[in-house]
Amino acid sequence: MKRIVALLATCATAVGLTALLSPQPAAAAAGCKVDYTVTSQWQGGFQAGVKVTNLGDPVSGWTLRFTLPDAGQKLVQGWNATWSQSGSTVGATGVDWNRTLATGASTDLGFVGSFTGANPKPSAFTLNGVACTGSVEDPPPNPDPNPGNGTPVGVNGQLHVCGVNLCNQHNRPIQLRGMSTHGIQWFSKCYNGASLDALAKDWKSDLLRIAMYVQENGYETDPAGFTSRVNSLVDMAEARGMYALIDFHTLTPGDPNYNLDRAKTFFTSVAARNAAKKNVIYEIANEPNGVSWSAIKNYAEQVIPVIRAADPDAVIIVGTRGWSSLGVSDGSNETEVVNSPVNATNIMYAFHFYAASHKDNYRATVSRAASKLPLFVTEFGTVSATGGGTMDRAGTTAWLDLLDQLKISYANWTYSDADESSAALKPGTCDGTDYSSSGVLTESGALIKSRISTADSFPTS
Repeated sequence: MKRIVALLATCATAVGLTALLSPQPAAAAAGCKVDYTVTSQWQGGFQAGVKVTNLGDPVSGWTLRFTLPDAGQKLVQGWNATWSQSGSTVGATGVDWNRTLATGASTDLGFVGSFTGANPKPSAFTLNGVACTGSVEDPPPNPDPNPGNGTPVGVNGQLHVCGVNLCNQHNRPIQLRGMSTHGIQWFSKCYNGASLDALAKDWKSDLLRIAMYVQENGYETDPAGFTSRVNSLVDMAEARGMYALIDFHTLTPGDPNYNLDRAKTFFTSVAARNAAKKNVIYEIANEPNGVSWSAIKNYAEQVIPVIRAADPDAVIIVGTRGWSSLGVSDGSNETEVVNSPVNATNIMYAFHFYAASHKDNYRATVSRAASKLPLFVTEFGTVSATGGGTMDRAGTTAWLDLLDQLKISYANWTYSDADESSAALKPGTCDGTDYSSSGVLTESGALIKSRISTADSFPTS
């Protein structure tokens, strides 16, 4: 997990309540459809999702407008667009990665609002000045996405990288959604039969990321013991049909080459032991920092062959510069990886974010990079990059909506009862047997559980 706060990006979605609306781009020709849903509500506030479907000609720039029905209703914050309000009229203008809408294409927006009195729905939706009165046919129901034993591994089998996607045994792109452990040297009591049963059955998690710290009283203190713990958790995940993401959790020092020999020893062992399993993914360096991309690439090109010698088929994930930010936290961007990729196949690149710290410029980077690089968000938090502070609900939702749209897999930090706001479980939870009820979930845990427990969409044909 990140221990420093990256420079905060200017949040283009944060809005002043009296901001002026931007000029309208050219109008769409035929119409549009809007699906508006209040996803949560509390005293004096609410969160809403807005799905916009273009039923007209393709547009390369758009503004959605609608009218708030109550004078006491105010826009507080929005995401996936640049939001503004003037009087009772709210405007949302497309950003770089969703500015173009083809005929029939949709984009998902959202906002947090405040209100006094009742909270009726807004009205008079227009897209580039054209009233959103049309409709589209509902798609036919999907066939049962969970044949066989219905578990993520049972449906998808051995994973592989195809193009920029993570694909299943049917060669179809999929998204895995799950949780990361905290350091297993500190929170081993949180990872037992009851907790993994809850994660698989109640949370409906697709994967468990096993965070094995190398330093900080981790692997270097007892290589055999920590290797055994990792293998045990791989087996427990497999028994419950979840993927196991083995995380060689290097953080300090930030140059992964410091642990090159340890990495070779560890991955030689776990790859040989788990090569026949279909549920294993390898993450070879958690968060490189204070080091160049060329040094990270050099490390990867030495460790990957060690794994491949025993396990030629498993997906391998490579950390990126600037705490796995594709270099953004170091003032760079994805181009260094695009221009000098790791010389290996069936690999993906890690991206990490913490919603309260990493805003629109990080999302823009992911949006661009996703068309050129296979990405896997092996760690993210709902709070600041320190692992603490107030949960950023709107920012987290914006991130997860984007990852869903791009089919980028993710693991949340953390499935633990650590005394920090990033933890999904309240302190003391791991002393008991309940890992799922509302009484043991933190605010972050409740939000993430609600996201990953929704039905997966795993195509099989």
